[in-house]
Order: sequence, then C-alpha cells, then structure tokens
Amino acid sequence: MWKFRTGTAWRDVPERYGPWATLRTRFRRWAADGTFDRMLRAAQARADAAGDVEWLVSVDSTIVRAHQHAAGARKGASRPGPRPVQRRSDQQDPPGL
Repeated sequence: MWKFRTGTAWRDVPERYGPWATLRTRFRRWAADGTFDRMLRAAQARADAAGDVEWLVSVDSTIVRAHQHAAGARKGASRPGPRPVQRRSDQQDPPGL
C-alpha cells in the first residue's frame, strides 16, 4: 500500500517492508491469483454488515466522459466552413426583368 500511496518505484520501498524484488513478485502473484479481489470483497462485506457502506453512486459527465461520437459529432472538420454568399454583379439584370 505504501508504494501506491506514495507513487514511488519498487526499488525505493523502505527496507522495513522487505526486499523490493520480493514485494514486487508477491504483489504480481496476488494480483494475478485474485487475492486482492477477495480481500476487497471481504472488507466490503464486513463494512456493509456494520452499516458503514452507502452503496448509492452518482455518475455525471465530470466523472465519465462521453466519447466524441456519442454526442453526434461528424467525422471530418471540427466545425462547418463559411457559407457561400450569393453575390450580384453589376452586369446582371435586376430581379423581375
């Protein structure tokens, strides 16, 4: 836990926790065999039984961003180009003639 809380490299973990290579090996093994998942489920079950867990979750766009295509964005230019403007030349006849 110390390693992830501090964001340090395995080699910088204090010696009081043991050899860094052993810690890394054990962490990888426990992650692969589901030990951490079982620990989390057990801790959640104990907290839930004690009434310490509120299972209500609120998710909004500050937490989960929609993919750009989910919003109806079109592929290609990010915004439309200028609209063509109909121009009138002095040599053209006025409308209705």
